[in-house]
Amino acid sequence: MLNAFRISGFVIACLFTVSTYAAEPKDPGDRGEYVFNMGGCASCHTDGKNKGAPLAGGLALKTPFGTFYSPNITPDPETGIGGWTDEEFIRAMTDGISPEGKHYFPAFPYTSYAKMTRRDLLDLKAYLDSIPPVQKSSPEHDLAFPFNMRVLAGAWKALFFEDDGFQKNPDKSDAWNRGAYIVNGPGHCVECHTPRNLFGAIVKDKALEGVATGAEGEKVPGIVANGNNGFSKWKMNDIVFGLQTGMTPDGDFLGGTMGKVIANTTGKLSDADLQAIATYLNDPE
Repeated sequence: MLNAFRISGFVIACLFTVSTYAAEPKDPGDRGEYVFNMGGCASCHTDGKNKGAPLAGGLALKTPFGTFYSPNITPDPETGIGGWTDEEFIRAMTDGISPEGKHYFPAFPYTSYAKMTRRDLLDLKAYLDSIPPVQKSSPEHDLAFPFNMRVLAGAWKALFFEDDGFQKNPDKSDAWNRGAYIVNGPGHCVECHTPRNLFGAIVKDKALEGVATGAEGEKVPGIVANGNNGFSKWKMNDIVFGLQTGMTPDGDFLGGTMGKVIANTTGKLSDADLQAIATYLNDPE
């Protein structure tokens, strides 16, 4: 695999431990945490490099448009999302609109979260409301003009944002549709593994084909089995095992940003969901 996605061998023990506990939620009270893991919220909203508090935001995301900083998503009423109503939360996640009526920049992947079901979104909010609040403001985004103008985010939406939700394919299996939902919705894999145009919008006809220079300057590999990439040689079990443990079929290890995804997201998913993801990636639309 690509050098940017390698990690040292000692980490595999940690990742393997994470995967051991992956299971379906046992009751409705656990669903919110499962959706939280499926969305990889911990990876983007915790500034681990600077020892930031869990989910208190502040993680820097460098892009060609400038540096974005993730927000605090703890239930703190002043600096987090405490006090948000269910409808305000759903509007933020699916329309990219803050409770104050401002447009969010599409660095926040509401473009994928718009495909999430209402039930998943409400379960996620219930879980976030249950975690300890942290009072901490995130830095202001450091964007070059004119990309720092939120009004342009509204224009961007008019040109590129589709909010029609997830559409099941009746000609595909339940497993395929579940995989498609996770990859294109809460898992938002398409956001990192798909090239973007000059305006930062996803090039849909190249979905999941990889990016030469992604966020943080990483080279992001393609993850579709019908693509011209190393992933196309992976078997179903290779995909599942790789997403559980970080190990590739040739004995290498996935690292960089993908290392965090495995530790915080795919390593915590059920075997059934990992099989569903593999089913979809082996036969994408």
